[in-house]
Amino acid sequence: MLFTTQIFLFIFFPLSVLGYTIINGLTSLRSVRNLFGKKHIYIRNLFLIGCSLFFYMWSSFDNVFRFLFYIAVVYLIALWIEKARAKGYYLNIYQSSISQKRFYLALLPLWIGIFLTTFALIYYNYSNFLIQCWNLLFGDHIPPKSLLTPLGISFITFSSISYLTDIYRGQATAGNFLDCLLYLSFFPKVISGPIILWKDFQRQIGKNTVSLTLATDGINRIMVGFAKKVILADTFGACLAQISISAMDQVTALGTLVLYMLQIYYDFSGYSDIAIGLAKILGFEFKENFNFPYRSTSISEFWRRWHISLGTWFREYIYISLGGSRKGQRQTLRNLIVVFALTGIWHGAGFNYILWGGINALFVVTERIIHDKDFYKKTPTIVKYIITMGVVLLSWQLFRFQKLSDISIVLHAVLGKGTNQPIAYNWQYYYDVKIISLSLIGIIGATLLGSQRMKQWYYNVTSTTIGYLMQEIILLVIFIVAILFMVNSTYSPFIYFQY
Repeated sequence: MLFTTQIFLFIFFPLSVLGYTIINGLTSLRSVRNLFGKKHIYIRNLFLIGCSLFFYMWSSFDNVFRFLFYIAVVYLIALWIEKARAKGYYLNIYQSSISQKRFYLALLPLWIGIFLTTFALIYYNYSNFLIQCWNLLFGDHIPPKSLLTPLGISFITFSSISYLTDIYRGQATAGNFLDCLLYLSFFPKVISGPIILWKDFQRQIGKNTVSLTLATDGINRIMVGFAKKVILADTFGACLAQISISAMDQVTALGTLVLYMLQIYYDFSGYSDIAIGLAKILGFEFKENFNFPYRSTSISEFWRRWHISLGTWFREYIYISLGGSRKGQRQTLRNLIVVFALTGIWHGAGFNYILWGGINALFVVTERIIHDKDFYKKTPTIVKYIITMGVVLLSWQLFRFQKLSDISIVLHAVLGKGTNQPIAYNWQYYYDVKIISLSLIGIIGATLLGSQRMKQWYYNVTSTTIGYLMQEIILLVIFIVAILFMVNSTYSPFIYFQY
């Protein structure tokens, strides 16, 4: 069940929010609190768990039972880690030395937990890619496996590692089984993120009550997310789906690069907005996942603004665990390369994703080396911006196409060296007034609206009563338009759903 479907919007969402609001109101009564004590918290969280499992089961009925078993195993390992910590078998990542025996005793349950969770991810997501690599290297003909990947396994794996590692580091406790179950299955984030760290999520358990302020902010965020996803991303995607890359004129080819760049941003940031808004309504506050990445003047800055929750996860559990930037320039650069190599591999089982990760690693490492150099400091900001956006624009094509030959065809067409096949439709056929208008809105929304001046102006306007009412009216109108787009559209895939 995706957020931008009629079954979610008109049935699941209102029923789950209404039910949670009623239960939250009942469990907030003094008489109920006196009767159940702290267990009143479990009652409303049990309802959220039920909604989350139903949400997951709707799309993957068979896998929900495996999912429950998976969560039970993760929780048992977490209890083992806590027991090891209680006995002092713990290695802080900042400690300089520890006896070999205590080192292994400290890490054993954590290693087992990470191995089991990542093994499931590798088996389902990467088995066929590893078979392909084996066949290429050794000339074998091992047939690919027919596997149905469990829903949201990548995001579930990252959440599980966060859960186990935060407990190991002493930054959080294992909680009870219901806490673990709620964290790993929470429906706003279970399928496609954002990736919420356990130490951040646990602090909010028990405090997740219905609030008018949070609910209002959440609804506004959902309306914005729907507009991004349905009006912009899906329209751009539908246009791209019509274009045959084997027969494009130069303008059409260049337009496909820009449209995909806009599509992938509004697709994922819109979905993240909806997830953040849903969590707010249910009393949980998630951190921002995007911060106008297309305003970046370096690839390093781009990754501080794009899919922030993923970057935070890699920094917390990979980069820092490897030593971060504490062991000199060479080790820092090595750690950055490892992080971006894993980032590329995480996004997909294919050489195109590995190449994409390598390109990002190359530029991040280069920027790290030259950022203190005089020539780099004196380089005009506009030049840095053009180079950064050029790299992003071209590297996104590795997401769009599995085959490098397809990318080559598109780039040749951009340079005016397309194939000799007759072109049935020129750019004017594909890029009508609607597409051009929405593209301009998309470009402005992804860049100019992120400026501090625009943010301050927006804050000043909406701080007044009239300004706030105008905001709500405009958002409601846009949301209605988004619903009309959703109902009438046959194109609504979520790009990051596959990860």
